[in-house]
Amino acid sequence: MDIAALIGTFLGIGFILAGQALEGGNIGQLLQITAAFIVVGGTAGAVFLSFPVEDFKIAGECIGVVYFGKAPKLETLIQEIIGYAQKARKEGVIVLEKEAKNASHPLLKLGLEAVADGADPTLVKDMMETQLSQLQEKIAAGAKVLESAGGYSPTLGIIGAVLGLIQVMQNLSDPSKLGAGIAVAFVATIYGLVVANLITIPYSTRTKRKYARIFTSMELMIEGILSIQAGESPALIERKLECYIVDKKSKKGNDA
Repeated sequence: MDIAALIGTFLGIGFILAGQALEGGNIGQLLQITAAFIVVGGTAGAVFLSFPVEDFKIAGECIGVVYFGKAPKLETLIQEIIGYAQKARKEGVIVLEKEAKNASHPLLKLGLEAVADGADPTLVKDMMETQLSQLQEKIAAGAKVLESAGGYSPTLGIIGAVLGLIQVMQNLSDPSKLGAGIAVAFVATIYGLVVANLITIPYSTRTKRKYARIFTSMELMIEGILSIQAGESPALIERKLECYIVDKKSKKGNDA
């Protein structure tokens, strides 16, 4: 489990609730079923209207990745590829067909089997890059759903606020009903902002961040398989693949 993601989820909501308590309020004041219906239900409806069901399912998978997804360790992946390169150099590429059964990633298995079958290098590259591009398109679709939900929810919060104020205006003659209407108005706005800024948009950002590392590892696999097929020495392949680790560290330094 991604502890940082879990901490972030509870940290944002926890501090909001703590601030509410410090202001003299309580959690019960923020529990408005009507406001939740308007914001959550309205946002879900807008998302369903905007995207096909397949994209909605992908978005659900992305949420799971936020907490449980792990990118392969590049150092470990490089050593695995070097092991395949050494065996191919000693015993011939045909041995890769047997080794493919124990590959750590489906893309790696695909490449090893293609090389063992004697496929043209261009075909091997195209096959593996197609797998990569398909995954990239899939994740982009899921992240877009989450981003869109983050755009819709504040607007639905405003709609909830307006509806609450309408009820207030219609019941000015009955002070006992004014409190409920005002509560729905303000709480709906809070719900819309919380859903956008503490849930859907952060989920989208985290998903893209995690999959960027996965995409890097897949690019490394493609480079490694093509190098093995080209008959390059394991030492040269290792130096080439280590560039991916250097680039990753450089990016981290730039981000900082």
